[in-house]
Amino acid sequence: MGARTAAREAALQMLYAAEIGKHSAETLLKDFWREFPGDAEGRAYADSAVRGVLEQRAQLDARVVSASANWRIERMSPIARNVLRLGTWELLFQPEIPRAVIIDESVEVAKRYGGTESGAFVNGVLDRIANDCGRPQDSPRARPSAPPAPPSVAEEPVIEVASEEAARADALAADAASEDEG
Repeated sequence: MGARTAAREAALQMLYAAEIGKHSAETLLKDFWREFPGDAEGRAYADSAVRGVLEQRAQLDARVVSASANWRIERMSPIARNVLRLGTWELLFQPEIPRAVIIDESVEVAKRYGGTESGAFVNGVLDRIANDCGRPQDSPRARPSAPPAPPSVAEEPVIEVASEEAARADALAADAASEDEG
């Protein structure tokens, strides 16, 4: 599991805990990391995400409700609600992270903690939010491309045979021409 994936899971756990208890973000972060020490790389991202989601919660909730037709935020499962808050925060405030990465990771976390239906719900809502906030589909040029595939084994002999046959034909023609001359 990558550092950012682990950070998203840690952030989700802290956001869930924030709903249950009424602690400040700093107390929540301190208590969480004391109980579950994480790697430094993921920890910094998780801390930033938790602070950002808690600071922007009203704005994030409004976007989630707007994008989730006929669902009040209170009716959503706590997992789906917090995954959506986190994913929405990333879509709005983390432009360096590709849209597809944010949505895919959010769906995977939602499935892991909330089940398949939660993943499908999160996918649909975050896709609408991404469209609404102007996050375009990631262009194929922005994604790293795979190197061209080497020719298949079946192609190489055909090319070589054709070249060898052409060379033999040229040699035979040259031999026939020299015999004609002589």
